[in-house]
Amino acid sequence: MRDGGACAAWLHFDVSLHNLNLAALTQIVCIVGTRPEVIKMAPVIRALRAEGRFRISVLCSDQHRELVVPLFEWFAIPVDANLGAMTENQNLAQLTSRLIDSFHAYFSRVRPDLVIGQGDTTTVMSAALCCFYDSIQFAHVEAGLRTHNLRYPFPEEFNRVMVGQLAQIHFCPTEGAKRNLLAEGVAASSTHVTGNTVIDALEFTCGKLPRDAGKAAPQVLLTVHRRENLGAPLESIFRAVLNLCRKFPQLSVIYPVHPNPNVALAARRFLAGHAQISLVAPLNYPDLVAAMRSSRFILTDSGGLQEEGPALGKPVLVLRQVTERPEAIEAGVARLVGVEEKVIFEECSALLTDAAHYKSMSSGSSPYGDGKAATRISSIIANVLRE
Repeated sequence: MRDGGACAAWLHFDVSLHNLNLAALTQIVCIVGTRPEVIKMAPVIRALRAEGRFRISVLCSDQHRELVVPLFEWFAIPVDANLGAMTENQNLAQLTSRLIDSFHAYFSRVRPDLVIGQGDTTTVMSAALCCFYDSIQFAHVEAGLRTHNLRYPFPEEFNRVMVGQLAQIHFCPTEGAKRNLLAEGVAASSTHVTGNTVIDALEFTCGKLPRDAGKAAPQVLLTVHRRENLGAPLESIFRAVLNLCRKFPQLSVIYPVHPNPNVALAARRFLAGHAQISLVAPLNYPDLVAAMRSSRFILTDSGGLQEEGPALGKPVLVLRQVTERPEAIEAGVARLVGVEEKVIFEECSALLTDAAHYKSMSSGSSPYGDGKAATRISSIIANVLRE
C-alpha cells in the first residue's frame, strides 16, 4: 500500500471542527471504527457521495486504528475526523465511556441530520445511544442479525440488540434479519432488505486485484479471535489444526494472527515454527481477499468471512457454537463446527478427502446479496430524507 491519500489525511484529523463548513445540504455523518466497519461502510459512503445531494462526513472512532488506515486508501475514502478513543489496555466500560463523551461532543457541534453506523461494535452502539440522547436520526447498516443470546458473541449481540431499538432506519442484509427486528417490535415501515454491503466491497476488491492474485497462497485460511474463544477453546482449535497437519503433510495453513495479546501469545505457543503453518500479521483487505480466493476452505470465527467465503465459492467451517448468520448454514455453504478438537478435525478432513462433500459446499452461491446493497441504501436514504 502507498503512504498517501487517506493515510496522510489521518495526520490532519481534528475533532474540533473549526474549519468545517456546514452548508445547506443534508448533513450525514458516517461512523466507522473497526476494520469490518470500514469494509462494509465504504460502499455506502461511496454511493452516498455519488448522489451529490448530501454533505458526507466520515468519523472514525479509532477502535482499530492500526488496521483501518490502509482501508481508507484502498476504498478511496477520505476521513474527516478521528475521535482517538483507544487507549492501551482499556476495558469495555472505559471504551464505551470515552466513545459516548466523544460522540456527544462531536454531534453537539455538527448537528447532523442523519448518522449512519454499521454492525455490532461498541463504536456503533455508543453512536446510536448518543443520537438517541440528542434526538438525531440513526440508520443501521447490517441490522437485525441475532443469536438470541446476549453473551454470544460478547458484547456484539447486546450491541446490535440495543441499536435495533434505537435506530430509526434499519438496513437488513436478509429477510431473516428483518424478521428478527419485526419480532422485537420494530416497525415494518422502517426496515429495508438490501443485501449485505460486504458483497459490494468484495466485488470492488476482486475487480481491482490481478486475475492470478493469491495463486501461491496456502490451502486453508484460518482466522480466530473472538472473546468467547479465548483460553481453552482457542487451544482446542489449535490442537485440531496441528492434528490436521500431521494427517495431511502436504497441507499448508495461513493464519493472520489477531493483535490481541491473548490470541497472539497462544498462537505462538502452539503453532510457531511449524513447517506447514504460516503465522502472519493481519492481512490488508486485498491480500485477505486474495488468500480467500486461493484457499481450499476457510476455518474461522469471523462474521465477515462467513459472508465472503460463500460468495467466492469457498466452504466455510465456523468455529463458534452459534452464529447470527444462519443463511449460509441453511444454504449448505458453511457449517457450524464449534470449538471441539475432534469435531473440527473431522470436518476439515471431510473437506480434504470427500470430493462430493466439498463440491456441495463450494457452489459459489451467496445468500448475502448481489453487490448492489449500497446503491439501494443510498436511494432509500434519499427518499427518507426527502420525506
